[in-house]
Amino acid sequence: MNAPKVAIVIVHWNRCNLLEQFLPSVCNTDYENLDVYVVDNASTDNSVAYLREHFPKVKIIELDNNYGYAGGYNRALKFIKADYYVLLNNDIEVPPQWLKPLVSAMEANSAIAACQPKMLDYMHKNMFEYAGASGGYLDSFGYAFCRGRVFDTLENDNGQYDTAQEIFWATGACLCIRAESFHQVSGFDEHFFAHMEEIDLCWRLKLRGHKIFVVPESHVFHVGGGTLNKMSAQKTYLNFRNNLIMLTKNEPIGKLLWLIPLRSCLDLISSLFFIRHGFFSHSAAVHRAHAQYFFHLGKWWKLRRQNSAFHTGMAGRYNGSIVFRYFLQGQKTYTQLQH
Repeated sequence: MNAPKVAIVIVHWNRCNLLEQFLPSVCNTDYENLDVYVVDNASTDNSVAYLREHFPKVKIIELDNNYGYAGGYNRALKFIKADYYVLLNNDIEVPPQWLKPLVSAMEANSAIAACQPKMLDYMHKNMFEYAGASGGYLDSFGYAFCRGRVFDTLENDNGQYDTAQEIFWATGACLCIRAESFHQVSGFDEHFFAHMEEIDLCWRLKLRGHKIFVVPESHVFHVGGGTLNKMSAQKTYLNFRNNLIMLTKNEPIGKLLWLIPLRSCLDLISSLFFIRHGFFSHSAAVHRAHAQYFFHLGKWWKLRRQNSAFHTGMAGRYNGSIVFRYFLQGQKTYTQLQH
């Protein structure tokens, strides 16, 4: 019996040095039925020429503009035929055997629509990486965190989160997803451009009864911040705006009536925190995010029509506030949050 067809798809924009550094490990993946694609978001450097010269077996899809993470994948995946897509950032190093456990887990359980490996830091390989760690969760107020990462606290990987289990969201830095499931929900929401679109995608899949898993038997090493630096005010803007859009799209109406005003207050506190620490552009980004959100509220509200009936008791939602537990009770790790 042939192994399922897998397409590793990397959306790329400039930063040709990342292709040079990380694409060799991807091409050395030990899997028998595999194609590797690079989707170029209209790079202005020599990325495409470099690929053609040095990686002739890699398939290239050239786009006419920079459509971001969400738009790049949506356009490219329409033309890629596979059983599974692996959406992979261009700054990830993979060991040869990383892919098989992901595919095996999904083949063994048809309810799993998407999964992720354990994400480790490329520079500190015994430490979890910010974007996904060992599986993503969401608290009652819409704050995302991970097994191995709560806010900016990253844990060492001592095997404490090596169990495969259902989660709320899988990282977009390395997302293995059934092609059928991706297209069933019309892919990513391009309003997001970048950041949190994978959480929104996983949420919409879960609303349709699918499961999202982490498979720590597989691990990869992620640099992080390859497109937008962690200290980028634009990243702050996208994170705050996109979080509000995501909540509006997916939460029950009754909850939104109190959640959005509360989040507005909490975000105001965040903007004051930025001012206190001298990050004035980030404070301005928070207010710009809210202005854009409320100015276009009608548009975000219409996006709710894409979702089916709400399911209750979805795994991966944390029934509480990680803001309260982290900042007021000093509970900095996923393990502490469980007690």
